[in-house]
Amino acid sequence: MLKPVEKRKAYEDIVQQIRTLIEEGKLKRNDQLPAERELSETFRVSRTTVREAIRTLESMKLLQSRQGDGTYVLVSSAEALIQPLAAALFKEKDDIRDIFYIRKIIEPHVAELAAENATPQEMEELERILRKQEECIGQGENIIETDSAFHNLMANATKNRVMERLITALIDLLKKSREQYLFEDENDERAKRSLEGHQRVLSAVKKGDGDAARKSMLQHLEDIEGIIFHK
Repeated sequence: MLKPVEKRKAYEDIVQQIRTLIEEGKLKRNDQLPAERELSETFRVSRTTVREAIRTLESMKLLQSRQGDGTYVLVSSAEALIQPLAAALFKEKDDIRDIFYIRKIIEPHVAELAAENATPQEMEELERILRKQEECIGQGENIIETDSAFHNLMANATKNRVMERLITALIDLLKKSREQYLFEDENDERAKRSLEGHQRVLSAVKKGDGDAARKSMLQHLEDIEGIIFHK
């Protein structure tokens, strides 16, 4: 049954304006918003309304308020555009087996495209990430950040913006659940196997061998999946 619609609230207009600026790239990641008082004057609303808008944008993971420092943009334009879709597709409570099933469909093609399109600079950065990953393993540190960075940069190297946004959002949204199962065993077998898999993928990418890169990525994901589920 249809119901009367409510008039749009002032804070919702502010949310939409700021969100649009982020999506259009006019507000970039780490940009600082004007002070609350200035925003209040600009929008011609109360500071309470401004605070409500900022809280809403924080709940959407678009802004972050830093105590004593101000409010900052938390995402890039690409992330702001893909987040609603990714949030609808992927949930933190999704079964890990289902997550790996999807990753095995998507990421081998990411590696194949990266082998065809990666620049020398991107290959150097991938090598730097793996050196850092090796250092983390040697020092007994968690490699979740370097693992995410490797897969994100692989997606960036595809030169397919939709693929890049999807992988970035997928990895980010699954980060909490990944921390629960990835690289947390006593002999860090998962971390070592992950590094070895990454090295094989990068070797194929550097050779420009798309077929080998695709197969190496699939093997890497199957290896980690096998360790997690003790196949």
